Amino acid sequence: MNGPRRLNLGCGHDVRRGWINLDVMALPGVDVVHNLDEVPFPFADAAFDEIECQDVIEHLDLVPTMHELHRVLAPGGRLHIRSPHFTSFVFWADPTHRRAFSIATFGFFVPGQSSKRDYYFEFAFSAVERSAISFHKTPRQPWNRIVERLVNHSPTLQYYYEATFLARLFPALNIEVTLVR
Repeated sequence: MNGPRRLNLGCGHDVRRGWINLDVMALPGVDVVHNLDEVPFPFADAAFDEIECQDVIEHLDLVPTMHELHRVLAPGGRLHIRSPHFTSFVFWADPTHRRAFSIATFGFFVPGQSSKRDYYFEFAFSAVERSAISFHKTPRQPWNRIVERLVNHSPTLQYYYEATFLARLFPALNIEVTLVR
């Protein structure tokens, strides 16, 4: 494949220069029109070094989508995911969302991560490079900047936040995860 080895999956209006922009709609700047519910995706194995999935995974069937993303990502490549946290009102507001996520969700696709159930899948990413929980930052919620820093200080605090009343007291916005193939 000549040209960019970066895929902007489900780009919508977030068209990026130097990337292959894929969406279900033929919007201005979209390079590839494809329904992501249909697998396989129209790319060769290991076609990309980097894949961006902002606000798209929650609209799809997770396991087949992750399998396809693993297939089209080159070894050592990075998959960046941003999707609604399970406490986010944004998740519940959009009727096209199929699911929301925990900070631990994508660990299921990495051997030895928290779930210890990586045997569920015939594919695996090599590592979770980054994981964070993001919060709404509005003038009406000034405390969220502090909460976000505290929660993301360590994986232990991320899990503690999700498992306790804190997640209901301070609802999050998104999870942001980078997986390495």
